[in-house]
Amino acid sequence: MKKILFFSPLLFLFLFNSCKNEEPEQKVSKPLYTLKDNQQLPRFDAANAYAQIEKQVSFGSRNPNSKGHATGLAYLQNELKKYADEIQLQPFSYTGYNGEKLDLTNIIGKFNTAAKSRILLTAHWDSRPWADQEKDSAKHKIPILGANDGASGVGVLLEIARILKIQKVDYGVDIIFFDGEDYGRHDDLSNFCLGSKYFSSRLPANYSPMFAVLLDLVGDKEAVFMKEGYSYQFAPDVVNMVWGLAARSGATQFVNQVGPAIYDDHIPLNQAGIRTIDIIDIDLVGGQTPNKRRNYWHTLNDTMENISKETLQSVGDVLVNFIYSLQFYN
Repeated sequence: MKKILFFSPLLFLFLFNSCKNEEPEQKVSKPLYTLKDNQQLPRFDAANAYAQIEKQVSFGSRNPNSKGHATGLAYLQNELKKYADEIQLQPFSYTGYNGEKLDLTNIIGKFNTAAKSRILLTAHWDSRPWADQEKDSAKHKIPILGANDGASGVGVLLEIARILKIQKVDYGVDIIFFDGEDYGRHDDLSNFCLGSKYFSSRLPANYSPMFAVLLDLVGDKEAVFMKEGYSYQFAPDVVNMVWGLAARSGATQFVNQVGPAIYDDHIPLNQAGIRTIDIIDIDLVGGQTPNKRRNYWHTLNDTMENISKETLQSVGDVLVNFIYSLQFYN
């Protein structure tokens, strides 16, 4: 998934100043949404989410232009079609390294299409073309499986889509699986987050979701979800609602602490004016954690052995609680 864990203060300021310039401050006289207590929450099935991750990994690496990428695209399109009211594909081409032409596709599922009040849920579905964090440099050009880095967020959102089909909400929900998130080489931000950049640069004139939630690296056995730094800057109210629900429900993986800032798919969305938070296991990024098992970021060890149904259940429960407790004011 991502990219860079720590930024220089200059880059940090640039990103936020550019976002502020593109999105003028709006004064709101009354709240637009709130959380209501809901005792009739649908059940999130972590076994289903786990099976969806396992299915993606069975295709092999889903790096652009690969066989696994083509198989993954067909599968995810058909799977999301089972649940969403409307499916859209957003295909686009991108010229990568050494003139390589990438054929990329964002996959969009819409629920309650007529609703004006909407939220966006997203993850990236591609996996990394090279294992450049392997200690053995001979392995650097081998694509990774991306069980956690990519497939985990998609697996959770496919289970959310299944639930939304059965128990509808009175507002609109869009689920987007971004492509080309993990293409870039180390320290080259221009070639990361290709799908979210493409989507954000071509927003329909009338498309303005209240906010978005991004999932990335959400399946590890020992996951720790701090409040990602940019998320807390862009949308502190959404962050606090999500982490507040997690605390009340006993989801111990969610820690009430603001962590480092990460460059991820939420940056292009925020720069386009869609306030977006990132639920991400920040400590995995960079592969420098004291826990040796967890140092598999951008390596060939990003496999199903690291994925936990318990973690998926916690993330899913928090999201379900959030989605079905959210109330918009007319």
